[in-house]
Amino acid sequence: MAKQAVLFDLDDTLLWDDRSVQEAFDATCEAGAAQTGVDAKALEEAVRREARALYESYETFAFTKMIGINPFEGLWANFLEGEQKEFRLLQELAPGYRRDAWTRGLKSLGIDNPELGAQLAEQFPAERRKRPYVYEETFAVLDQLKGKYKLLLLTNGSPDLQREKLAGVPAIVPYFDHIIISGEFGKGKPAAEIFHHALERLGIEPEHGVMVGDKLTTDILGSNTIGMTSVWINRHGMTRTDEIIPAHEIKHLEELLPLLV
Repeated sequence: MAKQAVLFDLDDTLLWDDRSVQEAFDATCEAGAAQTGVDAKALEEAVRREARALYESYETFAFTKMIGINPFEGLWANFLEGEQKEFRLLQELAPGYRRDAWTRGLKSLGIDNPELGAQLAEQFPAERRKRPYVYEETFAVLDQLKGKYKLLLLTNGSPDLQREKLAGVPAIVPYFDHIIISGEFGKGKPAAEIFHHALERLGIEPEHGVMVGDKLTTDILGSNTIGMTSVWINRHGMTRTDEIIPAHEIKHLEELLPLLV
């Protein structure tokens, strides 16, 4: 039976989040390198490592993993919204987390300079906010789908951060009949509950929908679990195992269109 609705992931499916984050790291680490003489790429690797370790050490880690908020989002998120108590803890932790990740990254390279760590911790969010990238085919594909299918955006993350990402590309929001953010719902992909919630909002059965996303472990696993057609967008030629098998694999969003007939 022909499909009635298309559900899209946001980050690295419609928005080019990886590029935004990478360029923010490049600019911030080059600033750090200019002041210290360390290698910019080495600084990035050190900060990423320290950020992950810190992030996993907090009592909020299990919650952020369940909602789907990664350590590098924590380097620029403010966590101002969300009803769960964990968001208030994250709001308190965030400034220190950012500062410590950069300060510890510098220190691991022999630079003991908390003031510079604090400076870079503020520069990174500013650099990330300057870069709201969207894939070149995103709007062309949405133009072809709008009016023919119900469209729903299903994204993991902190409510205020995901809405800020959308605000950076304001033309994208009007395409969608519904926007569901895991931090507002209370559970993230791949939990079956958030997918069922999305289908209820759309008023369709699983077999009438298609989920499009870049992450096997969230987008594809979750949609497979409830019996909805899954489309894995694999722009970078990643190799997958047979543990999670998408119904379809595409390299470009425009390859989605023939699959909906």
